[in-house]
Amino acid sequence: MLQFLIDTLLRASDLALVALGLSMVYGLVKFPNIAHVQYAMLGAYLSFGLRDAGLTLVPAIAVACVLTGALTLLLHLLVFRRLLRSGPAITMIGSLAVAMLIVAVMQGVAGSFPRMFNLPVTAPWRLSGAMLTPLQATTLSVSLLVLTVFCIVLFHTRMGRALRALSSNAPLAAASGLNAEGLTRGVAFVSGAVAALGGAMLALSSGAHINLGHDLLLPVFAAAILGGLGNPIGAVAGALLIALTETAVTNINFGPLLGWFGGGDAMAFMPVSYISAASFLILLLALLFKPYGLFDREVRRV
Repeated sequence: MLQFLIDTLLRASDLALVALGLSMVYGLVKFPNIAHVQYAMLGAYLSFGLRDAGLTLVPAIAVACVLTGALTLLLHLLVFRRLLRSGPAITMIGSLAVAMLIVAVMQGVAGSFPRMFNLPVTAPWRLSGAMLTPLQATTLSVSLLVLTVFCIVLFHTRMGRALRALSSNAPLAAASGLNAEGLTRGVAFVSGAVAALGGAMLALSSGAHINLGHDLLLPVFAAAILGGLGNPIGAVAGALLIALTETAVTNINFGPLLGWFGGGDAMAFMPVSYISAASFLILLLALLFKPYGLFDREVRRV
């Protein structure tokens, strides 16, 4: 049971930071940015490249986050802000084109072969029969730290109150004197940097590869929709629910059920490839029964 909990938290940490950034941006610009998951892939490759160039791991990840955040801001200013004049549907299609361009550029530069970080091998910690590596503990700690800082900023600072006001009622917030454009630019930069951090943390264990963004697309959007698009805290809760479902799908032993139908008593588990099917199922159920998310009330404490 403890190992199941650890696996769930690890998968949630893979999704939470990317889903958080996606929901942050949607709360202000009101369109689902499909290219957002590719910022995670870009952050993974940049972290690997900078470390390969001689930087130590932490500075490499930090610089990769800054560079990805700067690119995110540049795309907002040059592409998405102009597309938004034509409506959110056109902007979403444009974000798909941007996502494909990022993938094509990275594949041309880095190739399709996965780039694995050369990290020291450490023995896993054993906790009541469960195993947790120091690297996994570090990624969990970093994700928790980022989420804690975000909650403090969102709910206990003047900037956080301004962001919540702008997300709830942008015209009224702008009429009240808030710098809506400045806040949107700041959120665009931070969302890209946070997505890059999530991608780098994921790449430490699975490597930087060209399909990293594609693999995150469905579960991240499912988490953001499940938590209520525009609700960053809800997106984190949605990531936890998606991670719980995916982990359960691949950890449930269907052997007794098959034995009941005459299939013997052998152990039978779902293949890892069925993780995507679990995300599809959760997303479909959310769209059918809770299209505005389980946490569809926007934060209104301003």
